Parts: sequence; structure tokens; C-alpha cells
Amino acid sequence: MTESDLPVAQLTPGRWGDPAHPAELPAAALDALKHLGIQRPPDPVVESEVRSGLTDEQLQFLSSVVGSQHVAAEWEARWAHTRGYSTTDLLRFRAGDTSDVPDAVVYPASHDEVQTILRGAAEHDLAVVPYAGGTSVVGGLAPTRSFVTLDLRRLDQLTDLDEISRTATLQAGVRAPAAEALLAERGYTLGHFPQSYEGASIGGYAAARSSGQSSAGYGRFDQMVVGLTIATPRGTIELGRAPMSAAGPDLRQLFLGSEGAFGIITSVVVRIRPRPTERHFEGWKFDTFEAGLTAVRRLAQDGPLPTVLRLPDEVETAVNLADPDVLGSSAGGVLAIIGFDGPYNQATADVLTAAGGTNLGEGPGETWRVGRYRAPYLRDPLLDEGALVETLETAAFWSRIPALKAAVTDALVGALSATPPLVLCHISHVYETGASLYFTVVCAQTDDPITQWRNAKSAATQAIATAAGTISHHHGIGTDHRDAYVTEIGPLATEALQAVKQTLDPNNIMNPGILLPES
Repeated sequence: MTESDLPVAQLTPGRWGDPAHPAELPAAALDALKHLGIQRPPDPVVESEVRSGLTDEQLQFLSSVVGSQHVAAEWEARWAHTRGYSTTDLLRFRAGDTSDVPDAVVYPASHDEVQTILRGAAEHDLAVVPYAGGTSVVGGLAPTRSFVTLDLRRLDQLTDLDEISRTATLQAGVRAPAAEALLAERGYTLGHFPQSYEGASIGGYAAARSSGQSSAGYGRFDQMVVGLTIATPRGTIELGRAPMSAAGPDLRQLFLGSEGAFGIITSVVVRIRPRPTERHFEGWKFDTFEAGLTAVRRLAQDGPLPTVLRLPDEVETAVNLADPDVLGSSAGGVLAIIGFDGPYNQATADVLTAAGGTNLGEGPGETWRVGRYRAPYLRDPLLDEGALVETLETAAFWSRIPALKAAVTDALVGALSATPPLVLCHISHVYETGASLYFTVVCAQTDDPITQWRNAKSAATQAIATAAGTISHHHGIGTDHRDAYVTEIGPLATEALQAVKQTLDPNNIMNPGILLPES
């Protein structure tokens, strides 16, 4: 099965993935949880319905733009659009926390309808949050005041495919598997496959500056974007007359990663490539994470890069490895994954061998590829059993990676000392000058797991800042990272971005409190 064969997952509130295919923990995993002191918590609380706060006049305005059948003020639709899919979001769902529920969900069908809503929103005292896949894990869908959600699912078309330039224009509401299937019909691929792929959308990719598993070969999503159309409260902005330009600063970069704070991205022009006719995935053994780190750095700096390049540390290798015999009888070691879209490149294998790697063949690589999108499904049954499971990520220059990894690990272990955690880490996005680090944390829940994680995340955030990492490589800012982001860029840069927001959104109706503090 390839990504274009995967269906769009119709996510349900409070649980990740396709509800028709839930994950179950194997017996060995349940036994391991007991050794961590994990006990099953009480059953989730059933939420109590909260009435919409919209006035008749506000509802009439929204209905006049999209039609009353495309405005949902009933509880089920509103609850389904509440928050995102971070662990704290899921825990709040389970606790029946009804804060952050939108007052209505509006389903525009065109850029013009989005634009009309934004132009009239200030007059009708409406804050607006864009929504498509809803997969934010940083509080990007929970602004600091009451709001309505603009669900872009009806903007779901491939509107143009330029085979000469190899670009495609996709509306923002096209979900990732649908986009890949539409392009596959014409023999092309976008090549962007984040772990949120089943639920994510094209607009969300752009708004959160997404990065996928094949970034070594295809690049991050922001590197694929050549054009954008944005609706703002003051009018439409169209960017991307040419692939590159010296006509002033590249304003596309202003909106990529802006998370709906400056306007709503309604369509994206992206670079596409012919679909590969063959794919190869392999596992490679290194004796230590440090040895593997040297190998992937050599590939990133001197090539040739594979399409997929993933290096877990010893703990993540031990936890995730389906067959513990695959690394041989020696203790320790890490299992790196490489993948090629297209012909196998022996030169890449030669670099890995010269760096001390051992080729373990296609078995481990294919196991990882096939199970790639099932891993996030395990979080829900782990939470059911009383485990606290969450992720965080950062990036830094190569020279800082070892110290950054150690600092974040120590911070998490120290903050969670009352419930000793497993801290896993891997590299999955590399550049000539540096790489990302992605951490997964597993421990027993306390009586207040939300505060438990927030304290741990705060400690990790401080460690990232001290070790000169960035607060986010691809998860984004939202509200969770907002204060750290402001510290990272400094007061003058923050003031400049607030001036942009004031110009485009003078009444602060666009995702207020997301990305930037309210001035």
C-alpha cells in the first residue's frame, strides 16, 4: 500500500485516527506498563452540552454568506471542532472540559465566501479560527476569546495542474490523502508525508510549516510552496508570480507558519514530481547513536541523500524494535531507516558502511514503512491504561545536537522524577547545517496529568532555549509555544510581526492569541 491508497481519516473528538481501525496494545506492552507503575485511570467524563453564544444577528450574517445549511450551531459539530490532538487536548476531552468550544462551525465553499466572512466579522464581533484537518498539537485551535470555526472542507479541489512547470494548485481544505490521490491520477506526487498524514490538510501544512518523513528527498512543505492565496479581513493577497524573485522580501514566508493569525490561506501552489516507479526501504545498524549521527551528518552535508533518513537513539530502538534479534546478540545499538523513492543508490549505502553501519536489509525498513501511520494510534490505548504519552521536537546546528539532546532528556527526567519516564529520541529531518530532534515521553500519569505534562514541557522548553535550540521545528507555535517563541525572536521582531497583524487584522479577529500575544 502507498500513501495515495490511504483513505482520509474522519477523526473523532478525543481520539486519533480512523475509529474503524483502533489500535490495541499487545500483552507485552501492557506488562511493561505495570513495571512503570502505571495504573488504569477512571473512565472519561461525559461532556455537558454548552449552548452557543451567538446572537441571532450573528447567525443571520454567517447564513447570508454560506447558506443556513452550512452553519452548524448544534453541540455535536461544535464539540467535534474543539481543540486539536496534543495529549493535553485529549486529556481535557476525557475530563469533559468544554472550554474552547466554538460558538458555531461555518463551512464556506470558496475563497470569496471566506473573504466575505472576514470582512464582516469585525462588524459582527466575531473572532475566526481556520480549520481543516484539526491536527494541531500546540494549541493552535484554541484562541483567547470566543470564536467561530471556519471549516474549509468544502474547498477540496485540485484546481490546476501545470505539467510543464510541474506545479499544482490545491485548495486549502484538500486533505492530504485526497491530494495525493488526485495527483496520482495524473502520475504525480507531492511527496509530503508527515505522521499526521491521514488527518492533515494542504492549508494546515502551509499554515504550520509542516515537515514530513520524506523531507530528505522532497524537502519540507514550505520548500514545496511556490504560491499562496490568502483571505484577510482587509482583502485578498496573492503571492508567487515566479518560483524565485528578487522583488523585495519573499512574502510567502510571512504567511507560511502564520497559523491563521494574519489571514486564512485558501489555496496553495506547490511543486510536484513524477510518482516513483519503485521504492526501497532498509534498516541499518550502528553501534551507538553518536556513530549514527556522524553517518547521517555526512549524508546531509556531502550526499547522496536518500528520500527518507531516520535515526533513533538506543532507547527508541529498544522500545520500537519489533524483532530484538535483528540487531544481533550484542547489547545496545541503534536501527536507522533509509528509504529511496526511485532506484536504489549504492553510493548512499557506501557512505553508511564507511561510517560503521551494517546493512540489515529490507525487512526492518519495510516493517517501519508499513507501520508508520499506526504508531500515533497507540497513544489512545496507552492513555486508557494510565500512561502519560507525549512528544516534543526541536532543531539545532550539528555542533549543538549532542548537548541539546542531553539537556532536554535530563530536563524531562528531572521534571518527571516522581513518575520515572522513558525518554525516546530520533532524528528524521536533516540539513547541511543541522537537524531536528524528536522526543517521545512515556511515564505513569499522576492525579493531574495535564499539570504533570505542562511542568515537564516547561522544563524541556527552558532546556531547549539554554542549549540554543529552536522551540519548534515543525509542530508550530499555537498557544503552547507562544511565549517561548516571543523570547526566541526578541522584542523588536515581535513588535514587527504585531505591526503586520495590526495592518492585516486591525480588529484582532484572526485566531487571537495564537502565534503572538495580544497587544
